Amino acid sequence: MSINWVMLQGPEGFVRLPNEHHLFASPPRTTLSLQPLGSTASKDSFSKQSNAGRVYLTNQRIVYIPAQQTKEFQSFSAPLLNVHDAHVTAPFFGPNAWIALVQPVSGGGIPASLPAVQLKVTFKEGGAFDFHNNFERIKERLQQAVENTQASSRGAQNVDMSAIHLDELPAYTGPSGGTSGAVHSTAQEPVSSQSHHTGPEAGSEPMEPPPDYEEVQQQKCANSSQCAPYKHHFDECVERVTQQQEDPDYKGPKEDCVEEFFHLTHCATQCAAPKLWKALK
Repeated sequence: MSINWVMLQGPEGFVRLPNEHHLFASPPRTTLSLQPLGSTASKDSFSKQSNAGRVYLTNQRIVYIPAQQTKEFQSFSAPLLNVHDAHVTAPFFGPNAWIALVQPVSGGGIPASLPAVQLKVTFKEGGAFDFHNNFERIKERLQQAVENTQASSRGAQNVDMSAIHLDELPAYTGPSGGTSGAVHSTAQEPVSSQSHHTGPEAGSEPMEPPPDYEEVQQQKCANSSQCAPYKHHFDECVERVTQQQEDPDYKGPKEDCVEEFFHLTHCATQCAAPKLWKALK
């Protein structure tokens, strides 16, 4: 995540990166708010607001261009893989908003002491769910591309962005009609005694991952850089609770760290899900 890093350009809004493609552009009255998280708000007085502008989604990043630019705030951008726990809020009154936690990038204009910043984009003229659906779709494909690149020992920085498909995937139609015919013809053939033999020598692949595979993957994800902001806030909360319990004179509000634990667990589950699905396939 960075402030004022986007190269602005006339009617297109901004200069695209290599192999970058636009996927979504909001109406011009979309607002943006950047605020530090609750536990870090007192450490740094960082805050950015814009009452009108456009938010753009590409296959590489999120970009926001304020309608009225100032010297302090001309643009905002965040790589897709630096955006976590994104969701849409739909209040009874007022416009829908898209909220996420964003990890700052080094030298991006965000205080280094902030592990993450809350991003809130309010869609006054609609489009929140369209934006979110497109975001989730392209981020999932980008994560898969990163995993494939890491598996080939090329590293996450060498992802071929041009190889990531942007079109919608075709709907699943099930087995083709030829399968039933093959089954029928097989049923008419004589079955030898060896065809009923099952065991390890049959060469069949396991249909399930090893025991405790999911728990191991979630624990590994909880300690990964992807979930580092959530783990940081959870550890801070646990430390505060421990200090409060050990201080007999403490009279302030009591914390339970339930929200912090939920965010950490949610991140670990999202991180582990693709690996578990891949193992099941």
